[in-house]
Amino acid sequence: MKILILGAGTVGSTAAESLSQENEVTVVDLRGSVLRELQDRLDIRTLEGHASHPRMLEQAGAADADLLVALTDSDETNMIACEIAHNLFRTPIKIARVRAAEYTSRPELFGPKRIPVDTIISPEQLVTDHIEQLIHYPGAHQVLDFAAGRVRLVGVMAKAGGPLVGQELRQLRRHIPHTDARVAAIYRRKEQAVQGAEPVYETILPMGDTVIRENDLVFFLAARKDIRVMMSELLKLEHPVRSIFIAGGGNIGFELARRLENTNRVKVIERSPERARHIAERLRHAVVLTGDAVDEDLLQEENIESADVFCALTSAEEANILASFLAKRMGASKVIALINRPSYAKLVENQYVDIAVSPQEITLSALLARVRGMRLDVGQVHSLRSGTAEAIEAVAHGDEKTSRVVGKAIDDIPLPPGAMIGAIVRGPDVQMGHHDTVVQAEDHVILFLTDRSHVPAIEKLFQVSVSYT
Repeated sequence: MKILILGAGTVGSTAAESLSQENEVTVVDLRGSVLRELQDRLDIRTLEGHASHPRMLEQAGAADADLLVALTDSDETNMIACEIAHNLFRTPIKIARVRAAEYTSRPELFGPKRIPVDTIISPEQLVTDHIEQLIHYPGAHQVLDFAAGRVRLVGVMAKAGGPLVGQELRQLRRHIPHTDARVAAIYRRKEQAVQGAEPVYETILPMGDTVIRENDLVFFLAARKDIRVMMSELLKLEHPVRSIFIAGGGNIGFELARRLENTNRVKVIERSPERARHIAERLRHAVVLTGDAVDEDLLQEENIESADVFCALTSAEEANILASFLAKRMGASKVIALINRPSYAKLVENQYVDIAVSPQEITLSALLARVRGMRLDVGQVHSLRSGTAEAIEAVAHGDEKTSRVVGKAIDDIPLPPGAMIGAIVRGPDVQMGHHDTVVQAEDHVILFLTDRSHVPAIEKLFQVSVSYT
């Protein structure tokens, strides 16, 4: 498939890296040095120029592209590029990153006879949704929806005191006999030979005799109603979140405060007096403070030690790390920080930051869902572990003659190495994927892949033969 990516920023570069393994990718950006660095690492084509200029789009191959992904820093550039690609080159599918709420709150602006964007990706909206889920499930590192939220993939750091910690996985059914959940993968930190080196994790495929250790990052699938019961097996459940501090009153910080201010005690710290005044006028219950989140006196005065969650959500990841470290040292119970660079996240997570949230990984998940949907009928797709792993909701079509999965028990399906079927959603019903579970037509099959390079094998597995109608 030919994919044209406009913008080689953090998200664009990550998208190019993820998609270039399976597709013919061209990247357009104004910064030649960034493009050269990308081309040194990836097997892609690059062009230096303005992403929305017709001549540049023509040179980049918009007329032959199957998909255009506009990810520049400018909403207007992204929308104009989609308009030109549609009108001049008839590019079939167009995805645009649009961040301003003035645009995203008006869906009537977009459509075939309006601004021709097929899919809008709003990183701020996606990141806010993600953080809100983490706050609703204290103790979780990731909470990811499948099948309209009926099934969730949850990542939890196993802690001493969890009933299953130190025991074999086969004990799970004895511990919670009336709850069905499936452990999808375990990530275990290796001992470091050099003090201070970037941590390395080994992937453990769960078996019945696998023993859960303290500080293992455990990903499990469960129906929404069973998540808290399963979490209680891996750690002592935390009290519901009441007090929330938000550092940064930008789009994400403001929207998170707006969503939570009716149910939680929310304080927002914003450096810019103008921005602080602007959001204070629009929030009804949250307290807005003008100041710096790394001002120790301010944090002490506002009783940071009473914070159940401190969210560092400024646009500068270095500032987020510093603010998180200070808040944690001063007594905040849990710290969540926006950190783009995976190397930074690996160094600080579980030490100075409880949960490092990657906007690029979250945005990439939304993009992958659309790209995978061009070859495969998918619901949700989530990128995990800095893009090395992936979770996919694939819909099974066909019958026993035309499909490689329909009518077969999970044990008989030739999954690639490191892939497992964790759950099946059949209409309103959710069932975990056991070895003798038989896949039926139109089932939503939730798969976890520890190695995303096997995605093409999954796509091939779920394709139906040409005789299927």
